[in-house]
Amino acid sequence: MTFTRAIGDVFGAVIHKIVGALALSRIHPNVLTFIGLVINIWAAFMFAAGRFRFAAAVVLGAGLFDMVDGRVARETNRVTRFGGFFDSVLDRYSDLALFMGLLVYYASINRFFYIVLTAIVMTGSVMVSYTRARSENTIPKCKVGFLERPERIVLIIIGAFFDRMAPVLWVIAILSNLTVIHRMIYTWQETRRLEDAQLRAAPRRSTASELPTSR
Repeated sequence: MTFTRAIGDVFGAVIHKIVGALALSRIHPNVLTFIGLVINIWAAFMFAAGRFRFAAAVVLGAGLFDMVDGRVARETNRVTRFGGFFDSVLDRYSDLALFMGLLVYYASINRFFYIVLTAIVMTGSVMVSYTRARSENTIPKCKVGFLERPERIVLIIIGAFFDRMAPVLWVIAILSNLTVIHRMIYTWQETRRLEDAQLRAAPRRSTASELPTSR
């Protein structure tokens, strides 16, 4: 067993115990999702105050709720369509809250360029989620692209812990928008494929409808 596998097993066992305890408490999964949002808002205030390392620790705490709410829902047979929708909406608010905290911080120290950069990051982060949601109204799945929410959160935590937030913002700004472009191209390719398949099927249906029926 490798060292990383051992860490993963230990971490998985801890999460399993937490999920079991929360399931026994009968707390509703949507409440866990909401608590995660509240904790992220707290982290946003820490970012706004320039307390980056403390904010990173708070974001880690919020991440725990992000990881367990869905598992608790499955454990307690409370998986619902609304639950998935509610989780997705509050995740967007959580992301935007963190970046709002950074906007306030950079405004307070008069770093105009980083205000603009953070705004670009906010836009890219929202568009990553939007393009997937909008695409999946047209095609079955659109999970392509690297920078989804877990990767963004990990980068934010790393940037805050190691005082490297500026480079992290650059990485998120570039990769999130590349992810959006990737999803746009993928959706275009898939819609063309589906439309071509429909066009090929149409002549066959027309030919079949023209065949005489036996009586």
